Amino acid sequence: CEPSPMWSTASMTSSPNKVRPAVIVLASLGMAYPFAVFLLLGRVPAGALVAAALALAAGRLAAIRRSAAARLLVPVLCLVLAATAVSGLADAHAAALAYPVLMSLGMAAAFGLSLLYPPSLVESLAALAEPAPPPAARAYMRTVSLVWGVFLTTNAALSAATAWLGDVRLWTLYNGLISYGLMGALFAGEYAVRRRIRSREGVA
Repeated sequence: CEPSPMWSTASMTSSPNKVRPAVIVLASLGMAYPFAVFLLLGRVPAGALVAAALALAAGRLAAIRRSAAARLLVPVLCLVLAATAVSGLADAHAAALAYPVLMSLGMAAAFGLSLLYPPSLVESLAALAEPAPPPAARAYMRTVSLVWGVFLTTNAALSAATAWLGDVRLWTLYNGLISYGLMGALFAGEYAVRRRIRSREGVA
């Protein structure tokens, strides 16, 4: 899948009132991309789908360029744009299927790099709500960043496997439904853990 919820969070940290409509549109288009590929691949030139993927990535780049996490997300998106364009020139069919893989790998790289060059990506995204978190909170946010990095790396591997198998139905099922379900479960699980920790520490 394309990690739309994380891009959305990054986008909204800068100016929620202005960015939110664009974020919703981009997230919706990103979630619709696998189904568009399923319906249109073979009916329209594969290059048109690659162009749509490039437009999505460019839209996200525009949405997050002033966010708190831009220092990592902007380079990652530029790499995704370049890799998608180059692979599209080599094999448009494969590039259309590879786009979710590249997005997941890009986000995994952003999380990983943020652990090497703090603050962690989760801390950057939370900067407006909690600009000076205590050491324990920073440690927790580093752990969450690590979990997301591992998840997105695994997600990219599974997405690549569905593309390699060449079954567009299976690719669409995973990238359009299953991976988003897993992502939602991870969001919900992390939120539940965070609430429990804050409740135990007496924080509302």
